[in-house]
Amino acid sequence: MIVVSACLAGVPCRYDGSSKLCPKVVQMVKEGEAIAVCPEQMAGMPVPRPPAEQREGRFIDKNGVDLTVQAERGALQALKMAQLAKCDKAILKSKSPSCGCGKVYDGTFTGTLIEGDGVFTRLLKQNGIQVSSQD
Repeated sequence: MIVVSACLAGVPCRYDGSSKLCPKVVQMVKEGEAIAVCPEQMAGMPVPRPPAEQREGRFIDKNGVDLTVQAERGALQALKMAQLAKCDKAILKSKSPSCGCGKVYDGTFTGTLIEGDGVFTRLLKQNGIQVSSQD
C-alpha cells in the first residue's frame, strides 16, 4: 500500500483551493493501491489559506504566522493513517512545506528552492516509509 498526497489524487486541498491532479496517482487510489492524505487539512488548516514555507525549521505562512505545531500535528495524524493502512511507500507533492521530498521552498516566498524535506516527509522517513515525489 502507498500513501499519496491528496492533492495529487485530485482533492482540492492546496493552499489556493486547487489540486495538482496526477492521473497515475488517481488510478492507484481508484484501484485500492493507495490512500490519499493531506497533512495540512488533517492539521485543521482551512482551504484556501495563505501559502506557507519552511524557514529555519519552522512552518511559517506568508503573513508570518508560525504554524509549526499544527503542521507537526497534521503530519502525525497522516502518519497514523499510513501506518494503519500498512503503507511502506509514499508519493508526495514536490516542494510542499509538508510533503516536499528533497527540495522545499526557503521561506522567503520568492520561489527559491533549498535542499530539504517537508514536515510529513521527514516523519515518514523517520518511520521507515520510503518517500518519493510525483516527479
